[in-house]
Amino acid sequence: MQAACLPGIAAAALVISLASCAPGEPPAGGMGAQAQVGSNLSAAQKAAIGRKIWQNECGGTVNGLTTWNAGEEFPSMGIGHFIWYPAGFSGRFEESWPQFIAFAKRQGATPPPVASERHSPWKSKAEFTRDFNGPGLTSLRKWLAANVGLQTDFIITRSRAALPKILAAAPASERAKIQANYQKVATTPQGTYALIDYVNFKGEGIQMSERYNGQGWGLMQVLGGMKEVPAGPAAASEFAASAKRVLSRRIANSPPARGEKRWEEGWHNRCSTYGRPL
Repeated sequence: MQAACLPGIAAAALVISLASCAPGEPPAGGMGAQAQVGSNLSAAQKAAIGRKIWQNECGGTVNGLTTWNAGEEFPSMGIGHFIWYPAGFSGRFEESWPQFIAFAKRQGATPPPVASERHSPWKSKAEFTRDFNGPGLTSLRKWLAANVGLQTDFIITRSRAALPKILAAAPASERAKIQANYQKVATTPQGTYALIDYVNFKGEGIQMSERYNGQGWGLMQVLGGMKEVPAGPAAASEFAASAKRVLSRRIANSPPARGEKRWEEGWHNRCSTYGRPL
């Protein structure tokens, strides 16, 4: 689906490309969809989305660009809090920092040398905290603060790749609804922001490792859980409501030891931004 631009500017034609789910299988839902979400955003809208994601993940602060959250086993980097696993740790969440660095290099960027290490050089929160003002983390924050647009482009690119993967992974009976809801949400700038941010926030929802009691919390589950609404602002608002329901279900299903209830208010506040104009 193609995201609409500002009111008064005609949306570009819907971009459709056939892509098979797997060798020898028909495309998902009878057709594959390469959604160029964000391709019609103006430079100002893209900058606004980057600022919103930075605020969502880091409170808009430079220090927040390198973070090790309490209760987690890994640091999170950049405006999108891209996960970077220490050596020997295998988590349930998709590791996105190495993907971002590879993307940045393809765009001609030159990250600090520490950014290219395959595994996080910091193996514990205590070690990370001790080195917070050291040369490695300081250089990372300086570079990340100067390259917010690059990080925004990476997040948008990741979002563009989400829908075909979701359609391939979704039950056949759900594919038409998921695709239709995606298209409805993507018809406004705030809906485009919602799709871009949520994939970065909680993923596509296709990883079996990202489940509690067999129920996921990614974009697939949010789109599949939306109530019937028309395209446009109403769809963005319903996407926000569905995201809150999905995340509350995740918290209810989560292991008590993780203490995820403490995140519910912040997660819901973030989802509330999806129904508001940029």
